[in-house]
Amino acid sequence: MERRRVPAQAGPGCGRPRHSSKSRSRDGRDRSSAPARAAAALSRGHPRAWDSSSRQDREPPSGTGLPGELDRRCWMALRCEPLPPRPARPENQSHGALLAKSEESLVRREAGGHPPAPFLDGQRYYEKGLYKEALKQFEKIKDTDFQAMYQLGVMYYDGLGTKKDPERGVEYMNKILNSDSPEASHLKFAAAYNLGRAYYEGCGVKHSTEEAERLWLTAADNGNPEASVKAQSALGMLYSMPFLKNLKKAFFWHSEACDNGNLESKGALGIMYLYGQGTRRNSTAALEHLRKATELGNIYAQGHLVEYYYTRKFYSKAAALAKRATANDDINMLANRTDCHPMYIAKGAAMAAFYLARCLQLGQGTEKNKRAAANYYSKACHLDPAVASHLELAANLGRI
Repeated sequence: MERRRVPAQAGPGCGRPRHSSKSRSRDGRDRSSAPARAAAALSRGHPRAWDSSSRQDREPPSGTGLPGELDRRCWMALRCEPLPPRPARPENQSHGALLAKSEESLVRREAGGHPPAPFLDGQRYYEKGLYKEALKQFEKIKDTDFQAMYQLGVMYYDGLGTKKDPERGVEYMNKILNSDSPEASHLKFAAAYNLGRAYYEGCGVKHSTEEAERLWLTAADNGNPEASVKAQSALGMLYSMPFLKNLKKAFFWHSEACDNGNLESKGALGIMYLYGQGTRRNSTAALEHLRKATELGNIYAQGHLVEYYYTRKFYSKAAALAKRATANDDINMLANRTDCHPMYIAKGAAMAAFYLARCLQLGQGTEKNKRAAANYYSKACHLDPAVASHLELAANLGRI
């Protein structure tokens, strides 16, 4: 279940038609593009050191804090929980064994042998992205197989292999959540998470943050690693939002999700430790979480780590890390691979691109290259105009 990414609103100087660097509006303000104005600011001299004892050290110069701090719409590019495995499965019923068994059933069918197992066949098609074929198999058994019902709920909600029908998707998830059958018990946490997503998005049901919160708390089950880890991370983000801000709760849920292997929350914890949000500042813990999240592919954490290195004048480290963070432009592919939110991947990449541009412009940690610097400024503005504009302002004020 994935929601289309909502682009960030453009900040001053970003996302506008290009003007010459001397172009001004009627009120006398500079109307030139963000890259041109940022480059002009750089040409006026090297940045001042960031005073670690000031209020500035308690919030990032990029203005990109915790995931969820912006508003209701911008961060939640939510995805469904994948089909949970049955508990205490024998070794021969592992995920790989199930797929192998489905292959065998297809071979038997083609050979005219035993009849196929519709769920296994449907799951094989689903894993391969053949959603129309999967839908046919799951439809055959939806009234007797809760796993097939679960997959159909996901497919109708997201429009996989069929026209989007979120009301039908919500209906199937409610049936699973309210069922007394032991066959549905291992699916309940995931179904509660998906229903929470529907209420949060107002898709298939009337929007209700309160109901989304209730369902996610049910799905999170006090941090149970066998429950919905996605719900645990979603609660961390929900409690970071301005209208429901409770950073101690956010820290708790990100900690639970991080301990249970959630990559998004691992990066969020690094930021919380770094700036003392919801917990006491701890630079050692911050770097540990940011570096580990970076190693695992969290681009948002990587952008913050670049910012940390740059503002503390570790320019070579900042430049090298920023190059890696900006090497891949396929935001959706990175989101699919890491299960991180596309918007925050773009923000992390924009931060890295901006700081790399400064390194190239000023010859900090790398050889000067004004043409490459201009390209990276443009890239930052393209990836996230608001981040580029905020960093441009920070540069003009000498914060970086």
